[in-house]
Amino acid sequence: MFDESKMSQKEQLSEQYTLPNGWEWAKLGEVCAVIMGQSPPGNTYIDEPGGLPFFQGKADFSDYFPEVRVWCTQPLKIAEEGDILISVRAPVGPINMNNLKCCIGRGLAAVRCKNKAINWYIFWYLRSIEAKVASLGSGSTFGAIKRNDLASLEIPLPRVEEQKRIASKIQELMQEVGRARAACEKQLEAAKALPAAHLHQVFESPEAKKWEKKKLREVCEIVTGSTPRTDDPSNWGGEILWTTPNDLGKLEGSTIEDTERKITKEGFNSCSTKMLPPGSVLLTTRAPIGHLAINLKPMCTNQGFKSLISYSQAHNWFLFFAIKFFIPVLQAIGRGQTFTEISKSQVENFVIPIPPLLEQKRIAAKIKEFMQEIELTRKACEKQLEIINAMSKSILNKAFKTNL
Repeated sequence: MFDESKMSQKEQLSEQYTLPNGWEWAKLGEVCAVIMGQSPPGNTYIDEPGGLPFFQGKADFSDYFPEVRVWCTQPLKIAEEGDILISVRAPVGPINMNNLKCCIGRGLAAVRCKNKAINWYIFWYLRSIEAKVASLGSGSTFGAIKRNDLASLEIPLPRVEEQKRIASKIQELMQEVGRARAACEKQLEAAKALPAAHLHQVFESPEAKKWEKKKLREVCEIVTGSTPRTDDPSNWGGEILWTTPNDLGKLEGSTIEDTERKITKEGFNSCSTKMLPPGSVLLTTRAPIGHLAINLKPMCTNQGFKSLISYSQAHNWFLFFAIKFFIPVLQAIGRGQTFTEISKSQVENFVIPIPPLLEQKRIAAKIKEFMQEIELTRKACEKQLEIINAMSKSILNKAFKTNL
């Protein structure tokens, strides 16, 4: 067992675990040519086909093959089809397989296999040690790796036929993982779309069209927040919950009971913010418009909110879901040069359909139940996606440390 805390970065990259019979350790530079990229003059770049495709770094990478965005008419360093492209600058480590002749800039290196090495085998091994390769990156401004560091990487190398077999098996398994990932991502996207679809079904239903239309100021009080002076320490660090749009942006659910920043009584009294009772609907009306939450504890907000305190004829959760449905409309009416916002008057005069109170409660309860079920489905999909994504690493570990 190695103690990594006592190993240099290069030693960690050359960790010599026991190889199967017939395998050997070889330096990357012994079995592959390592070609460092060089950026051509800027005036030779073009954004339409001409010259050679030009890849500059990880920004050009996809899952396996780079995507052409720029071409170059005077290439200085060329990578051939079948070369492995590795990002050598900010960030260090990510790789793609080159599927066409191209020009490479200084953010990339091309690894070209010789007779003893199979490119897809080397590709998968380099991907399996990406994090360790990244640890070699040095530089005060951004990480970078030198040619000698790449050439010195230790590669566990079986015979050519075995490399082909292993590479083929990895690709087969990765394709299975890819199919599972695509199916899970599709299910996750469907789950994320369901809340909006359900609200549309409720608020665009034939029944909803019969509900009475009322301005928000008729069914709730609209409260604007405020910020104490930030240069006065006596205003901050107290026990009064003080909410910003950033707090709502970090929420996973629909309720809030704590805030990142808190103010003192002095801070509260020094500005025009107001204490919101539990159950208020907090609506951000600038930077950005449309974050929503219901507070579980008394709290106040900054000026980025127009919060709703329900009157007796309105149910807070019904208002929450109604506002959520109309967020795109509210965003569309936002105005402002620096950032868009909606005014208190615009919120007060915004019209929504309002059924009788008992109907509001029934509808809100049904929507909440549906949303909770969808949330459970979403979390299950995300957990499954985590498991699927971990399988790729597991496959590579098995391939190079226990042999497939």
